[in-house]
Amino acid sequence: MTTLLTNQIATITELREPQKVLDRAHGKPVAILKNSQVVAYLVPVEAAQGLEGHRPVTMEEVMAHLRDTRERVQPVLDYLKDK
Repeated sequence: MTTLLTNQIATITELREPQKVLDRAHGKPVAILKNSQVVAYLVPVEAAQGLEGHRPVTMEEVMAHLRDTRERVQPVLDYLKDK
């Protein structure tokens, strides 16, 4: 089962009228489905604005976060180890 990254969906057929899809989405990203499978995301300009300040996280930052949170999540990891 695929996890959708948005709660707005449209089919490939609905993209024949893209303005209707965008109007219905109210500025939020739309998952585009073909045969019930996600094939693309349509991201309106309103949803993409403000992303200029974002950047991809580095591997070093991910590893630092994992080290910082290890003590807090260790009981869960120990529990799951036996499952």
